[in-house]
Amino acid sequence: MLSLRKKSDDLAVLVEWAEAGEAVDVEFASALDSLDAEVQAGEIKKMLGGEHDRKNAILTIHPGAGGTESQDWAEMLLRMYMRWMERRGFRREVIDYQPGDEAGLKSVTLTVTGEYAYGLHRLVRISPFDQAARRHTSFASVHTYPELPEDVDVEIEDQDIRIDTYRSSGAGGQHVNVTDSAVRITHLPTGIVVSCQNERSQHRNRDSAMRVLKARLYDLKLREQQEKLEKIGVTKKDIAFGSQIRSYVLHPYQMVKDHRTEHEVGNAQSVLDGGLDSLMEAYLRQG
Repeated sequence: MLSLRKKSDDLAVLVEWAEAGEAVDVEFASALDSLDAEVQAGEIKKMLGGEHDRKNAILTIHPGAGGTESQDWAEMLLRMYMRWMERRGFRREVIDYQPGDEAGLKSVTLTVTGEYAYGLHRLVRISPFDQAARRHTSFASVHTYPELPEDVDVEIEDQDIRIDTYRSSGAGGQHVNVTDSAVRITHLPTGIVVSCQNERSQHRNRDSAMRVLKARLYDLKLREQQEKLEKIGVTKKDIAFGSQIRSYVLHPYQMVKDHRTEHEVGNAQSVLDGGLDSLMEAYLRQG
């Protein structure tokens, strides 16, 4: 607020100088742009006033219909979000990564500090995995959950979970280490499965997996209590035609479209390089 007031006062001084005949066109334009950027940032911050918006987030990406194409698309989405986080200065940590059979990934889970858009994504492009160079449509789901503090009331009974350990492995099947340090936890009543393999310590991987499980169970609890599922969680749909929230078309033209807001971006590559801000702002302003 103090910064915004200072920028406004500086702009007022430049107006006075201009009225007095001073040549301040360049300085005025720069000050006006700076003030406009801060006002917009303040508006977005005000929109992100939900109960959990300030908490760290847990992000998961899963390929859907499309086989190897979808697994490759899921990898592209991971890169997009990682680049956006890098631009924004958010800390991120991949806690579980399951590589695809031929390319891309089967699933990935990471933690990140910040708030960003989520949903179902669709890609249309010429497939690099099709020798006939035909157009393919691929799908992937992106879900976010708030990372919850330890004292949140989410009861997990020992008899309700199964814990499996296995050897961590990276892309291409290269072993990260030679001990069974990776942990997979299955919540038997709901069928939710979470895993973590980024730490060499089995104990730390178990703690990370439990945090993800707690967040997902909390999300499930809220969705069961609320009619508006999009308040905190995500509406579960098939990861296929008819359920996409955002479409990415790379052939025969380039376009990214958010179906909730009808907002379109003509430069799809800029979005895939992390340029998500206009899509996020359109969604937030709609709410």
